[in-house]
Amino acid sequence: MSKAPDFWWKPGLSPIALLLAPVGWIYGLITGRRMLARAKAKSGLPVICIGNFVVGGAGKTPFAIELAYRLREEGYRPGFLLRGYGGSEKGPLLVAADLHDAADVGDEALLLARYGPTVISRDRPAGAALAQEQPVDLLIMDDGFQNPALAKDLSLVLVDCATGFGNGFCLPAGPLRAPAHKQILKTDCLVLVGEGDAAEEAAHLAGRKALPILHAHLRPQPNGELDGRKLFAFAGIGRPQKFFASLKELGYQVKQTRAFADHHPYTEADVRALLTEAEEAGLQLVTTAKDMVRLETSDGELFHWIASSARVLEVRMEIDDEDRLMGLIRETLRNRSFHQQA
Repeated sequence: MSKAPDFWWKPGLSPIALLLAPVGWIYGLITGRRMLARAKAKSGLPVICIGNFVVGGAGKTPFAIELAYRLREEGYRPGFLLRGYGGSEKGPLLVAADLHDAADVGDEALLLARYGPTVISRDRPAGAALAQEQPVDLLIMDDGFQNPALAKDLSLVLVDCATGFGNGFCLPAGPLRAPAHKQILKTDCLVLVGEGDAAEEAAHLAGRKALPILHAHLRPQPNGELDGRKLFAFAGIGRPQKFFASLKELGYQVKQTRAFADHHPYTEADVRALLTEAEEAGLQLVTTAKDMVRLETSDGELFHWIASSARVLEVRMEIDDEDRLMGLIRETLRNRSFHQQA
């Protein structure tokens, strides 16, 4: 996947966005109609979808992990279902950390597999059927919000308060996957992530539909191994600049950065360049958990070297309104059970 262009995130109508706007209008029309279509299949398990309106990272995977923690505390046995973006396997496939690597199943699937049974499948209903055979009583679907193949019992949609809808245009003129006024129709709860006022339009749309609005924050977890070191930060995620800013906000000395595209498949040339530049400048390499998963599961001495020498800045999603969220989930599950018995 190529890096998201800067003009997507700048307010106003840039010349490039204007040029691409007709294509974006057609794309948004098709995607909007598709996502509003009736679901083709329903899982035997309740499905909680974690989605977002735009391309790029809003914290879906950290949110899914934190939600799984809380659900287990409540006595549920959650599992994960996702497409496996960045991997070659089509699925349905149960992810095994000792058998699969990021090239097979994608970095997000490997991360989630640390926290519960994880199934990847480009065919979501087939994936849900495989998940139902696992020791799972509830499915957390990481992304797939715009995909109508599988019915969702509850769709939690995350919006980054620092970027919102970007320039407000649909792909490729902007970051929206479909017009926001269409996507809100399939949203059950809006989750505003972080600080800033860029999510005001999303909150306004949710307010008009009387949707619950929750708040959450992505909190970087300090790493003592980075204290006093001069850092070379690199990342191939939705918004690498957000990762670099997090390091600086924690007071770390970030001397050099390198941004790659989201889910970037690192090559030996990439790794050699990172290692060489860091060594020559006397810098400590630091990256994200998603990037480290891709490096750790790649074959070759260079990959083993960078995986052992680089450090990771972990992040955790803090959900401000956890009790309210769990109440919403319990109500959803009760309604599902009632309709099944009726």
